[in-house]
Amino acid sequence: MDAVVKKPAVALVKPAAPKPTREEAEAAVRTLLAWTGDDPAREGLVDTPRRVTKAYEELFGGYGGDPEEILGRVFEEVGGFDDLVVVRDIPFHSHCEHHVLPFFGTVHIGYFPNGGVVGLSKFARLVDTFARRLQTQENMSAQIVDAIETVLKPRGAAVMIEAEHMCMQMRGVHKHGTSTVTTQFTGLFRDDPAEQTRFLAMVRAGKG
Repeated sequence: MDAVVKKPAVALVKPAAPKPTREEAEAAVRTLLAWTGDDPAREGLVDTPRRVTKAYEELFGGYGGDPEEILGRVFEEVGGFDDLVVVRDIPFHSHCEHHVLPFFGTVHIGYFPNGGVVGLSKFARLVDTFARRLQTQENMSAQIVDAIETVLKPRGAAVMIEAEHMCMQMRGVHKHGTSTVTTQFTGLFRDDPAEQTRFLAMVRAGKG
């Protein structure tokens, strides 16, 4: 199957200041451990700063992701297919930018192809690129749609995110089992409410 590569610009997140060194990051973790009232030098915590910085490299690895590279390869031999494509139940975990506490759930993506389709696994990679950053659910919804719009230029794109937020369950109001749902629509989905309904019905299909 032939493929073409589209190369519109999708801006990457760039730090406003020089990135601290690993040694500086580990020192900051030691400071926080001491601030909690514990002893960073005790046996159980002595290696924690190193472990935390290593974990952060994975948990926040999305800052180096490039949506254009992820979605840039489009397959045009699709037998004339131009109807709705839905990829649902993409799991993710992210961290709230307000408290650096986890939130997690699933992302559902739909789009109307415009001359070609993208490999379905690419959407999972796209979700990870934005989820593995300090985030809000609303902003993440908009970023995913914007990347799809910018790179694929579909006739319409839809994103729905369902998530639980630990900042609501572990602190503050302590409301367990609460979920948050966000949606974002462009193109045909925004112009035609019936297409929004069809997308939502396909997301819910088989879930009882």
